[in-house]
Amino acid sequence: MNMMSTPQQAGAPVIELRDVSVDFRIRSPGLKPIVLRALDKVSLAVYAGRTLGVVGESGSGKSTAAKVLIGLLEPSSGEIWFGGEQVRRFDASTRKRIGRVVSVVFQDPATALNARMLVREALLDPLRVHRIGDEQSRRKRVAELVSLVGLPQSVLDAIPAQLSGGQRQRVAIARALTLKPKVIVADEPTSALDVSVRAQILNLLQDLKRELNLGMVFISHDIQTVRHISDDIAVMHRGKVIEFGPSDQVLDSPSQDYTRTLLAAAPSLLRAPPAETPSNAFL
Repeated sequence: MNMMSTPQQAGAPVIELRDVSVDFRIRSPGLKPIVLRALDKVSLAVYAGRTLGVVGESGSGKSTAAKVLIGLLEPSSGEIWFGGEQVRRFDASTRKRIGRVVSVVFQDPATALNARMLVREALLDPLRVHRIGDEQSRRKRVAELVSLVGLPQSVLDAIPAQLSGGQRQRVAIARALTLKPKVIVADEPTSALDVSVRAQILNLLQDLKRELNLGMVFISHDIQTVRHISDDIAVMHRGKVIEFGPSDQVLDSPSQDYTRTLLAAAPSLLRAPPAETPSNAFL
């Protein structure tokens, strides 16, 4: 399925996948390995200031697509373009360059943060690895980042275990923004959080997108949450993009039975929980 530009998507995409396929070879009892196609001619485009929601059930290819987008996985076929330039090699130098353009927010902030490292050091680390600025400018940048994600400066002297789940995810978002990327890939960024915190993180991501003109890829199995945050939606099934379009169009008038099934099966994570009924147990 080809991703056609909409009027709001003027200009070249920051990241673009063109007919990308990814094959995995797995061992089998026979002599020949089995080839599993995780992505099948997927085309996606990410634009500055817009959020692309990618939705589908487990095994649909969402996370594989995310790994290709951030340069962690080389496609078996197809093309990847960053800033209008095709990526032809996937060596360490190329991956480092891609890391300056696109960053990732993981499902569980514990996977992105070193449990023994102060928040300050976790945020300074990318700046030191990429040799950006001197130590004074790096510390200034770190102070700006925690304010940007709505945290007090005191968290800089904490370790992740001393923070709440929502605070840890805000730190993970700050770390993803350290190198001033053009695109953030958020892979199920709220599913490990309490319901009361999820809307706060989603609103933060929305605010950051507008303030920084970020392109964003929001990956989730919950199609209603994707509706809340996305400008455009790609529905994936068995490694293919089976439906794509503006968020309201896809979700209000889906053309595929699979999309309708997802809508019927996935209640919104943003809905308020039902009001508690007073117990009569002690009356």
